Amino acid sequence: MTTVTPFLWYDADLSEPLDYYASIFPSMQVLARSPGPDGSVFSATIELFGQRLMLLNGGPVHAGFDESFSLFVAVQTQAEVDELWSKLTADGGEPGRCGWLKDRYGLSWQIVPDRLGELLGGPDPVRAKQALDAMLTMDKLSISELEAAYDR
Repeated sequence: MTTVTPFLWYDADLSEPLDYYASIFPSMQVLARSPGPDGSVFSATIELFGQRLMLLNGGPVHAGFDESFSLFVAVQTQAEVDELWSKLTADGGEPGRCGWLKDRYGLSWQIVPDRLGELLGGPDPVRAKQALDAMLTMDKLSISELEAAYDR
């Protein structure tokens, strides 16, 4: 079977990123890891919520991550938004606009409640635009504020 798997280049030993992501996503599985010549973790394959990701300790010649690639995390509740936002922006992460953020490694994430899609895809285009306009003013998304904007 043909598959497509995101491949992420980190600048150093993968032990720390693997521990970091496992602390944020307890259901994360490390499917494979291979050692580098110095004993560090050189490459790893992980699975997050059914999505495989490959990680590589490619060294510091890499230019780093940018917003042209992000991991989209769909969540159900505000508590999930708040928890992931807090954990991923901690220790050097940075909040972004409209539900986007960067973790401490510079990897971009989108933390988006399913409710946003329901509001933006609602049957009333005027109300949907009101929710969109509200979203465009936010960093971390607030379900209650999006719903209030939709219901104005």
